[in-house]
Amino acid sequence: MDNHKGESVNGSCSPAKVTTLILSLPDHVGGLAEVLNWLKEHHVGLSHIESRPSRKNVEEYEVLLDINPEQGSNLEVLLSALRTIATSVKVQGLPKATPLEKLGRDTSMDIAGIPWFPRHISDLDLSSNRVLMYGAELDADHPGFKDEIYRVRRKKFAEIAYNYKHGQPIPKIEYTAAEVETWGNIWRELHKLYPTHACKEYLQNFPLLVEHCGYRPDNIPQLDDISKYLTKKTGFQLRPVAGYLSSRDFLSGLAFRVFHCTQYIRHGADPFYSPEPDCCHELMGHMPLFLDKNFAEFSQEIGLASLGASDEEVQKLATCYFFTVEFGLCQQDGQMRVYGAGLLSSAGELKHALSDKAVIKPFEPEKTIEAECQVTQFQDQYFYSHSFDEAKEKLRAYAATIQRPFELRYDPFTQSVEVLYTPQRIASAVTDIKDQLNNVTNALKKLNLAARYPHF
Repeated sequence: MDNHKGESVNGSCSPAKVTTLILSLPDHVGGLAEVLNWLKEHHVGLSHIESRPSRKNVEEYEVLLDINPEQGSNLEVLLSALRTIATSVKVQGLPKATPLEKLGRDTSMDIAGIPWFPRHISDLDLSSNRVLMYGAELDADHPGFKDEIYRVRRKKFAEIAYNYKHGQPIPKIEYTAAEVETWGNIWRELHKLYPTHACKEYLQNFPLLVEHCGYRPDNIPQLDDISKYLTKKTGFQLRPVAGYLSSRDFLSGLAFRVFHCTQYIRHGADPFYSPEPDCCHELMGHMPLFLDKNFAEFSQEIGLASLGASDEEVQKLATCYFFTVEFGLCQQDGQMRVYGAGLLSSAGELKHALSDKAVIKPFEPEKTIEAECQVTQFQDQYFYSHSFDEAKEKLRAYAATIQRPFELRYDPFTQSVEVLYTPQRIASAVTDIKDQLNNVTNALKKLNLAARYPHF
């Protein structure tokens, strides 16, 4: 454990401006160093620091910090950063939370007890590293647990994700022959099933990835290439991540048209099973449907609905998302087809989901939220809709029931979300909608004119 009891760092601060923080940190080497790095990066001075074992959790310790933010530094942004590494952040001597009506578009902070949420796409830098499983820290039942080479490789992928910042190109990966072989084995097995199991939107878009993004059985595509093409098609982009994110952090990325995507591949010893997301799951399972504009917009709506929602509401929303986007079925041309990425990237479960052994129920969000999500085995049940659009509409309707004291609007020009809480801001949103309707109206007038005078 790091212990700096009573040590003075970075000089003294004016007593009148001192703010005291009490952090709860996991008891592992380097935890306190991360905190000090955040203070330095945000230009915050430190006058006093001490630590002690946690009284509530033997696997944590508490750190008391007396800090002195420099003029112009943003304390709220610092607190958001600290929450990515601390299980608890308590503040003493901090002014009351900014009232809702004073929030600016560029403010990312907690609002009167509402969970923190990003306000600009760059704020994802603060939440994208809060992974639940990553790098060399594999569970004992993971296929790669005893493979030291694989663990080292995973650690490298994790470091790339941790060092990534918004706006940077995604680093290219030189995949090993063994990794490409694993990818190829999965590719060939899945492509035997796609024609009879995948939904038509998936089948229409996969060839575009082959043509524009280097999708081949002998080549693992690069995230940067896919991200650029995806942005041109639907406005979405990819961001590297080291492993599992919490439901809240994953969904918040969707709100900004960002899909968190791993670069590592599952262990070759068991290519048709993975206890966690990997590039096979995300590139083969998710990417074809993210080229569909309606699906992309639907995904962003779910992300926006999660911002500022309670933990309970986020979990319910994530469960619906899980049983649709990850494991959803739909009826097309009288046949049951799959659009869930978790199924479309797992040959074994893809076969199972459309077999007589699978339990398939109609998708009704109010009932689906009670289902248990399985991560390391086949799902106990699957949910279908009569059409892909029906699933989207039901999930949208459910998302609209989430209770928040405000509504949000995404601004694609600034890549930020705006809180709609005053008549003035709502009026501004209405004006934007009117401008868009005027464009549509003018287009319709020109179509009518062209129909009346076809030779004009």
